[in-house]
Amino acid sequence: MKKIIKTNKAPKPIGPYNQAVLAGNYLFISGQIALDSNTGDLITNNIVDETKQVMENLKAILNEASLSFENVVKTTIFLSSMNDFKSVNDVYGSYLSDDSAPARETVEVSKLPVGVNVEISMIAIL
Repeated sequence: MKKIIKTNKAPKPIGPYNQAVLAGNYLFISGQIALDSNTGDLITNNIVDETKQVMENLKAILNEASLSFENVVKTTIFLSSMNDFKSVNDVYGSYLSDDSAPARETVEVSKLPVGVNVEISMIAIL
């Protein structure tokens, strides 16, 4: 069974996809970028603020499904520049416990949607 998860506390999708899909015991969260759902503004003034907004969007989606970062088992981070790795990693790590951090990969890509510098997707388990 598949259930669509939506919240007004995270940005609406900018294409034909949903914020998240609950399938069985797994929540698949679409890649989030630094769109502020309150203002509609894209946060790209610096990589730290951009990453914080991405993590807040992910947190809102997890909360909508009655989950938290403790439930996350897999993360994928896409960066437009690997030079931002340390800054993104520091912000990302501040939202997670080292004891229960998920599996993860971080990859550099040539371009991300609407010119952002970071996009993060997650898989969580109930």
